[in-house]
Amino acid sequence: MALQEEFERQGTWLFRYRGSLPIIILFIGTLVYVRTEFHPEYFFLKGTPHQLPYQSLCLLVSLLGLAIRIYTVGHTPKNTSGRNITNQVADTLNTTGIYSIVRHPLYLGNFFMWLGPALLTGNLWFTVSFCLFYWLYYERIMFAEEQFLRRKFGDSYLRWADSVPAFIPNFKGFNKTNLSFNWEKVVKGEKNGLAATFLIFLIFDYAGTLIEKQSYSNYHLLILTIGTLLLYVIVKFLKMKTHFLDENDR
Repeated sequence: MALQEEFERQGTWLFRYRGSLPIIILFIGTLVYVRTEFHPEYFFLKGTPHQLPYQSLCLLVSLLGLAIRIYTVGHTPKNTSGRNITNQVADTLNTTGIYSIVRHPLYLGNFFMWLGPALLTGNLWFTVSFCLFYWLYYERIMFAEEQFLRRKFGDSYLRWADSVPAFIPNFKGFNKTNLSFNWEKVVKGEKNGLAATFLIFLIFDYAGTLIEKQSYSNYHLLILTIGTLLLYVIVKFLKMKTHFLDENDR
């Protein structure tokens, strides 16, 4: 099998199981974080006045990733940029808005969302390893997606791909989208990511205080986590029991 077909086959398989990547990262990252808590000498900011600002910076990195996803999902038409698992879906080719500066904004958002916890471990080698693993994993997925789009949209896709980078945004080429922001689509689609982000940081933070045998005092993070979890439950209820979050044409 030629490499082009092999890469596409691998990418299609990885696409179906891309939800497993966060679990793998979280499991390994938790082990690294616990090791750092038991051996604080491996983290140069541990026990310094800069530790809390650094942790806040890690959270902001994750929230940046979530913001990228929210902006992307909120401005895309129906049957594009979705959470489909088994097959690629694209009724239209997105070329405006964030798609005018980067071809894979959702994967860029995912990268920052998981870079935050990776940085939180305080382990440079784990962070570098995460970046390399993420690139190798998603490179195949992006290749398979682009093969699908190339076959479906032909020259239109090629012209777009020639001027828009795959992963590192080029802000000079921004072209505003004509689509309004669809908050219903965002609330339903991104509630998981919002709740998971704060929950992960709370678990890491609380685990650190347990290991250090201290009383927990980061009440701001605790309140935000409880708030996002309540929002998740409310949205889940509205989605199942009402038509409040129904989308009109998107």
